Amino acid sequence: MSRCAEAAAVAATVPGAEVGNAGLRPPMVPRQASFFPPPVPNPFVQQTRMGVARRIQTFLLGIILLPLRALMVALTLILAWPFAVILTACCPEKLTHPITGWRRKIAQPALECLGHALFFSMGFVVTKKGKPASPAEAPVFVAAPHSTFFDGVACVAAGLPSMVSRRENVQVPLMGRLLRAVQPVLVSRVDPDSRKNTINEIIRRATSGGEWPQILVFPEGTCTNRSCLITFKPGAFIPGVPVQPILLRYPNNLDTVTWTWQGYTFLQLCVLTWCQPFTRVEVEFMPVQTPNEEEKTDPVLFASRVRNLMAEALEIPVTDHTYEDCRLMISAGQLTLPMEAGLVEFTKISRKLKLDWDGIRKHLDEYASIASSSKGGRIGIEEFAEYLKLPVSSVLRQLFALFDRSFKPCKCLVVTLSMTRKSAYYSSPPSLTGRGKQGCLLSLAVMI
Repeated sequence: MSRCAEAAAVAATVPGAEVGNAGLRPPMVPRQASFFPPPVPNPFVQQTRMGVARRIQTFLLGIILLPLRALMVALTLILAWPFAVILTACCPEKLTHPITGWRRKIAQPALECLGHALFFSMGFVVTKKGKPASPAEAPVFVAAPHSTFFDGVACVAAGLPSMVSRRENVQVPLMGRLLRAVQPVLVSRVDPDSRKNTINEIIRRATSGGEWPQILVFPEGTCTNRSCLITFKPGAFIPGVPVQPILLRYPNNLDTVTWTWQGYTFLQLCVLTWCQPFTRVEVEFMPVQTPNEEEKTDPVLFASRVRNLMAEALEIPVTDHTYEDCRLMISAGQLTLPMEAGLVEFTKISRKLKLDWDGIRKHLDEYASIASSSKGGRIGIEEFAEYLKLPVSSVLRQLFALFDRSFKPCKCLVVTLSMTRKSAYYSSPPSLTGRGKQGCLLSLAVMI
């Protein structure tokens, strides 16, 4: 049975499905009771709640620990800087050849040691499980879930492999020199060919036969709250070489490390973390994953398999959220809409409905203006039908009820309304009847 047909069949069991009088409305169907509920809550927000006792403890410990740890961090970075200078002296920012010879033999072990000292000075207790693969075994490391800037501990535990970083970062005093020491793959925001050049550089290094250092990639591409694994970007899997997954866990009673799009700032997280007696982190190196012949030609398939293995080991779900969902979420917030209105697993939906970012942003503005012009940002069933360009029917009433939070006129999620309107064309072949099209509408709205 197709998903549209399945949705239509289930719709018949929804309270109010038998209602034929256009003046009556079916009972409310809570969003939580939808046929395809969201697999996880918003993965891009974090709300750490601290009780009074915890606040007092953090304050008292912070009086001693905060200045002490700040001093130790500064001292460690200053000690690491000369070794970074030795390693990168007379080398261009964008390397064309790997750094080898006596400089690497002297500076690399020292920087690794100081990297461990840096996390120790911040109060991290690092538990390492498994063993990092050699460059010949796995040219690429993929680490997840990516939830904080403290995830750099994976780089230290893996022996300082190269990383992908913005070109602007190497211009930062002190930190920029230390970043150059790991021979990063630099990405430029102003270069229109940056994405293609970055992929080509990753392929060149990954297939160099061990000439270049291994590459560490966070394939999610943005920070989450570790409640799930979002879509892996295929860049690390395009070379078609073996990869070694790295799992990151922070098994602490109080979460002071998660850095998401909505939550604590960089400075607040540093202060909170440094005021704790210690912070546990587990870095687990999983077995090397070698792509089969099909996966070598399909990096998305390879990325999906590796993500599923990592999610199974972490015992968390996977979702199709991407960085584009973050952009939609932020845009919704700027328009004074619920930020969750932007969380629609954009990549998956865009492929199904042939949508692009600019089009969705345009619809977001359009429906935000509709919400602003209506009474209290709410619309009734008639306006809902008008915006969807569909007649009022029992099935449309059921769709309306799915997004209704009360028996008052519904403030529909504008992104979902946009997606649903678009789906009327792409999800329904011309041969379908009006009710068949509405069944597909209902199915898509439920999936979102």
